[in-house]
Amino acid sequence: MTDPQRTASPRRASLLLAALLAAAASCAPATSRAAEGPPNVLWIFLEDVSGWFGCYGEKLIETPNIDRLAARGARFTRFYTPAGVCSATRSAIATGMMQTTIGAHNHRSCRASFRGKSMGEYDRNVLPDAVVPLPIRMRKAGYWTFNEGGKDDYNFEWDPKEFYDFVKNRGWGPAAFVRGECLQDCPQDKPFFGQIQLGGGKLGARAKATVDPNAVPVPPYYPDVKEVRDEIAHHYDCLLETDRQVGQILKALQRQGRADNTLIFLFSDHGMKLHRHKQFLYEGGIQMPLIVVGPGMKPGQVRDDLVSGIDITAASLAAATALPADMEGRDFLADDYRPREFVVAARDRCDYTIEKIRAVVTPKYKYLRNYLTDRPYMQPTYKDEWDVSKKFREMMAKGEMNETQLIFFGEQRVPEELYDLENDPHEIHNLAADPAHRAALEQHRALLAKWIQETGDKGQQPESDLGLRCVLKRWGDKCVNPEYDRVR
Repeated sequence: MTDPQRTASPRRASLLLAALLAAAASCAPATSRAAEGPPNVLWIFLEDVSGWFGCYGEKLIETPNIDRLAARGARFTRFYTPAGVCSATRSAIATGMMQTTIGAHNHRSCRASFRGKSMGEYDRNVLPDAVVPLPIRMRKAGYWTFNEGGKDDYNFEWDPKEFYDFVKNRGWGPAAFVRGECLQDCPQDKPFFGQIQLGGGKLGARAKATVDPNAVPVPPYYPDVKEVRDEIAHHYDCLLETDRQVGQILKALQRQGRADNTLIFLFSDHGMKLHRHKQFLYEGGIQMPLIVVGPGMKPGQVRDDLVSGIDITAASLAAATALPADMEGRDFLADDYRPREFVVAARDRCDYTIEKIRAVVTPKYKYLRNYLTDRPYMQPTYKDEWDVSKKFREMMAKGEMNETQLIFFGEQRVPEELYDLENDPHEIHNLAADPAHRAALEQHRALLAKWIQETGDKGQQPESDLGLRCVLKRWGDKCVNPEYDRVR
């Protein structure tokens, strides 16, 4: 039997009705014109952003634009990205399929060239015919498509000309949209699907130093040292600039008369750049902000159900047309939506660091399966040149890390981790060996095993020789993992 939440759009009629009602209530001609058709869909896609916003309970800084946006619609407290790194997450969200299902799980794989260097023969990843990226689907549904920021980072073969009507290269801000460039050639009767990539945690010096490092909270799994405080304070500074940029986007929508008929998704690809966050599957790496606002949505909602990044794809497509039956993402805005029992996230090779972890999140627990227990979490990575990384390794060598910090920064790694997220949000107390939680451990083991089998998790197989040779060509002597020996 066909699953109705995947093949139909129960929300579309209500969206259109709400848009028509908004048009009738408004005397602004531009708004009336926009409301005559299906809703626009806008992704405000944040880079490396942990959700320390006022609407999520943050007290140290104020984020008024994001907070006002959340008040207009729904704020999600249990949104999880498919991975802790950009290209794997973005590949999944672009298709509505887990990156492990479509072979896009290794970070920055399938690259004909890398930072100006040609790969020659490379590890091509051609999507199956049934897996059609969302921008193509939206264009087929009659939408104008654009991407400002130029961030794509997809681990599969794709053609920008098939994806987008307008592309503005990376600038980490919404300048082109604010100036009207993204939609200047969009026909008046066409809705748009747009992606605005904001730099977020990668804004660097573009984020004015405002927050006092001495005032920031330091999670217990990091040592409370200057280098950590500086990184956290800088992230807060980046969030202040991000909030300002979001305000610019919302004002531009109002000026264009498109605000009332635009379905907005604001979300992050993964957490901030500190070591236990970005690239890894703890809460700081994959449990991210998600705010959804648009026609037909009630204001002031707070939803605690589990949502995956691939569900954004399905909800966006459902605003325009019917969903394909085999899309893994689910329309979590549908009237008849059935909440997920669990979500999965995956960690595989990132840059030259070979890793393999799977996470299963249920309403109460997080289960982590560590496959490569022969190496510590703190393998050599691209972060090694950072001041904070050098400080961590110095403290590790001198035995200055406490028991909580050694969960991540120690030399030992256990094959399984189980955390009670309700009572242990920092994921400090591993319950995998606790007899009182044996049933939960076995339940999550079974969920993961079934998911791997049903989805055909391609990360269960070693990366191809060709793929490893491409990594060697990109990174050279930094490729120290034993898996490279067979192709070195």
